[in-house]
Amino acid sequence: MTITQQELESRLWDAANALRGPVDPADFKTYVFPMLFWKWISDTWVYEHDAAFDEYGDDLDEEIEADFHRFELPEGTLWSEVTEKVTNLGAEIAKAFQRIEMANPRSLAGVFGDASWGNKERIPESALLGLIQAFNKIRLDPSTVSHDLLGAGYEYLLKNFADESGKKAGEFFTPREVVNLLVGILQPEPGESVYDPSCGSGGMLVATINQLRESGKDHRTLRVYGQEINLTTASIARMNLFLHEIEDFDIKRGDTLRAPAFKDTTGAVRQFDAVIANPPFSLVDWGADRWTSDPRAICGVPPTKNGDYAFVQHMVSSMKPGSGRVGVVMPHGVLFRGGAEAKIRQGLVEKDLLEAVIGLPPKLFYSTDIPACLLIFRDQKQAGRKEHVLFIDGSARFENGKKQNRMSEKDVRILIEAYQTGNDPDGKGGANARLVPFEEIEQNGFDLNIGRYIKVAAEETADLGTALIEYADARQKRIEAEAFMFQRLAAADIDLSMFGACDE
Repeated sequence: MTITQQELESRLWDAANALRGPVDPADFKTYVFPMLFWKWISDTWVYEHDAAFDEYGDDLDEEIEADFHRFELPEGTLWSEVTEKVTNLGAEIAKAFQRIEMANPRSLAGVFGDASWGNKERIPESALLGLIQAFNKIRLDPSTVSHDLLGAGYEYLLKNFADESGKKAGEFFTPREVVNLLVGILQPEPGESVYDPSCGSGGMLVATINQLRESGKDHRTLRVYGQEINLTTASIARMNLFLHEIEDFDIKRGDTLRAPAFKDTTGAVRQFDAVIANPPFSLVDWGADRWTSDPRAICGVPPTKNGDYAFVQHMVSSMKPGSGRVGVVMPHGVLFRGGAEAKIRQGLVEKDLLEAVIGLPPKLFYSTDIPACLLIFRDQKQAGRKEHVLFIDGSARFENGKKQNRMSEKDVRILIEAYQTGNDPDGKGGANARLVPFEEIEQNGFDLNIGRYIKVAAEETADLGTALIEYADARQKRIEAEAFMFQRLAAADIDLSMFGACDE
């Protein structure tokens, strides 16, 4: 008997709510997802066992049955066998997870994360029993829940956990309309490779698969790769991909900027057809000391206290010659900040790698209220866009929300079309677009602030854009005036140290 998506979502949320009270909502995901994944592989194992017995009857042996199972579950690790234990239940669950991971080293090593299941202060047995009882009401084998339904249920939980977690949600969840916009712009094709260097819960990688499925293309030949620094989040990403019936993937845990996990035989970073990410904004401690001789610093070393352009350069270095393209979410500051970032920005434009700058609506993200944009890079631009950058103002394409604004499917579709055509599809100024020649950008000192090139639509963003431009202009004039003053003072043999001149 199958259940509806609404029924599944309701039961999954009931399971999560069993933890409410003793467990902080920001930690729900740490416990709910491993239990959901275990329940799924356990129910599916029983379903596969019954199918094997129906076909072979008393002739069924271990060798034959092994062909029916995707995962091996050692004796004593099934959901029904463990959850009936009456003492030290958390510790027994942890043992079962460890045994399952050891029995499936190539596919499931570390997949259950590092939650302290035996720590009764973190998760009291009463909460654990409530979680188990809630999951006992859901049967998660293929006869009841399809992969599409289960994947949608997983996404539903991620969204709800993000809502509960507030700003912490930015560490693992990107609003799905932003994900769909990026995927729609990059358009991964069957047989290609897709890489997310800060993959969070795997939403962008899942979206690439879903886009191919929905367009009727063969998604099975798409290869997806991701790296994530947080162990729990990396585990959630792997479970997410498994539950969406994606098998050809590789998620590695680690610090992408300090120790990129994907390399080719020469030791250089591996290259992919599509590179997509929403990395953490403006990381302070990102490992700048290691980048002075890093080949990824193709246009210079980013500032010690801001890693935005380190992620950009890593992603550009990771795109494959010819087919490679990059889509990355960034704060607006990358468009105009000076110093080392200005030199990197100039280098990327001069190398003709930057294809588009797309301004997003305000207040879309959980982690920050500051405006964000998409930067699109391409190894080989189409003829009409060479030595140009396409600017799109999508700041007005949103619907107001209480805590966050959101973009509708129509908003996303219009911005994708604006990117593809270089024009405003609905002609109402809701997605202003302009293809700007290199010479004009050079005249503006390689400042990429959208308001310099097109009229910004959303009032809130317009005010910010105007303020940023005025600030940048005033700052530049001050720097030039100081340089002239210090030059005159030096010519007069006056000691400049007494003025405390700052190093720009």
